[in-house]
Amino acid sequence: MATDAHAVVVPAAMDGSDDDPEARVAALFDAHYKRLFRLARRLVRDPDDPADVVQETFLRAARAPHRVPPGAASEEAWLVRVLINVCKDSWRHAAVRVKAVAAGHVRAAGAFNPEPALLARSMVWQALDRLPPRRRAVLVLYELEGTPIPEIARLIGVTPVTVRWHLMRARREMASALGEER
Repeated sequence: MATDAHAVVVPAAMDGSDDDPEARVAALFDAHYKRLFRLARRLVRDPDDPADVVQETFLRAARAPHRVPPGAASEEAWLVRVLINVCKDSWRHAAVRVKAVAAGHVRAAGAFNPEPALLARSMVWQALDRLPPRRRAVLVLYELEGTPIPEIARLIGVTPVTVRWHLMRARREMASALGEER
């Protein structure tokens, strides 16, 4: 029965029924959690944050399940947009904390470990942090998740040409931030 449980739950998520909001959110969770978690893992820096980002995404869906459009593709697009917005909020809060540390209002964390792998990872994250949220999301979806351009366009609600433009700009900005000549 465990193998059929998922097949029974997913159609309930897609029928748009508002009769049982808890069942709808549970069905959304079952159908989309893994995909959202993989995306969140690539969008956030701290290894503990993806679960929090996905949890906040589903909390927002639970607060207004009637706002989630019916149909698996529409549900996924809505949830991805919410997840990206949650990440944007997180990045804004982090930027405020960084400014507070730079201004001397908050004491900075311990010394940086200069090992090459950690240094490279840090440089990439700093470069990603400089990208505008939409470009960062497009770059992560395309380069790390392997999502095709038309799918990215559908997920974030723009045209494929706009996705290509954001991707090109994100690559240039990353190269510039990492000190590479293009």
